[in-house]
Order: sequence, then C-alpha cells, then structure tokens
Amino acid sequence: MISIELIPRLIILVFSVVFHEVAHGWAAMKKGDPTAQMLGRLTLNPIPHIDLFGTILLPLMLILMRFPFLIGSAKPVPVNPAHFRRPKHDMAIVAASGPGSNFVLAAGAAILFHLSFSLAPGTPFPGLMVYAALINLVLAFFNLIPIPPLDGSRIAVLFMSEPAALRYYRLERFGILIVLGLMFLGLFQLVIWPIVLHILLFLVGKEGVLLLMRG
Repeated sequence: MISIELIPRLIILVFSVVFHEVAHGWAAMKKGDPTAQMLGRLTLNPIPHIDLFGTILLPLMLILMRFPFLIGSAKPVPVNPAHFRRPKHDMAIVAASGPGSNFVLAAGAAILFHLSFSLAPGTPFPGLMVYAALINLVLAFFNLIPIPPLDGSRIAVLFMSEPAALRYYRLERFGILIVLGLMFLGLFQLVIWPIVLHILLFLVGKEGVLLLMRG
C-alpha cells in the first residue's frame, strides 16, 4: 500500500520523466523533426506520456522493495532521424537533451530549496525540493548509462563506426533487462549513487542532505 507521504514524491517523479521526454521532442523539433509535435507529445500533461512499466509498475516495484529513491520513465517520444540534416550528430543532441533537462530541474529544485529553507523552514516544501533535486540527478545519470535504448547509447554512437554502431544497437532487445540486472546487482550503490550524492551535497548543502535523510 502506498503511504500518503509517497504521493508528492510520485508526482515529482512523473513530472520529471514527462519533462525529460518533452525535452527530447522539443530538441527533435528544433533539429527539423516535427513527429512529437504532430502527435501531441510536446505537452506536460502526463496522460499522453504514461508508460505501463516505466511510469507505473517500476516505481511501485521499487516502493515495495523499499528502494532509497524512486526511478521511472515515460513513454519515449517518437523521433524520426530522416528529418535530421546530420542524423547521428542530431540524434545525439536529442538524446542529450533528456538528461540535460533533468540537470536543469535539479538545479531549479536546489534554488527553490534554499529559498524555502530560509523563508519556510518548518514546512514540507524544502524537503520535497531536495528530493526533487535527488530524483532528477538520478534520472540524468541513469539515462546517461551507455546501454541501448538509454540516452547514453545515442551519444556513444557518435564515437563509433557505422558497423560498430549496428552491432551495438543489437543490444537494444535486451537493454532494459541488462540495465535492471545491473541496477539490482548494485550498479547504483557502487558507481552512480556516490556521484549523485556529491553533486546533491554541492547543490543543497549539508542542511539539505540531512533533511532528506530525516524524511
């Protein structure tokens, strides 16, 4: 059963993954591909972006496993590289826009934390902003993992020959299983989690991290 305290965190997660996908669609549009715009995916309304596994089942599974944070995804926005002038290069820019948007949200949440911690320290809002910064840092680094179909793989192919890229993309059929396997084997705890915590500490300071731990 989901406790009432988790609902704001779920809302933050859903907003963050939707913002991530809208950023992909917006970047694709700027590079000449109108597909996401034509299909009505350049909206922050979560309904068109909901993915059964990424938006609903995965967060619920992590809640049941008492994971220290939630992670998820929205339905990927459709992108047609045929509209791009330089397909490989432009696709990498579109891919990078997703994690980039999460870094922007993390920085924005950190600013709101500092403001609210000074003006309304006794309210739940500062703690939620620290959590928003954390979630967006996790989403950014998670999506930068260079395993297809994650965004990091679209960036990695910039440095590969065409034959190597084709072989690399064959991993996509098993990509999510590989990522989930690495996740449950401790990839986050060993590699990503320390990086996230150091950046979070820089953004919100010791007060913010302590507030998160108490929450």
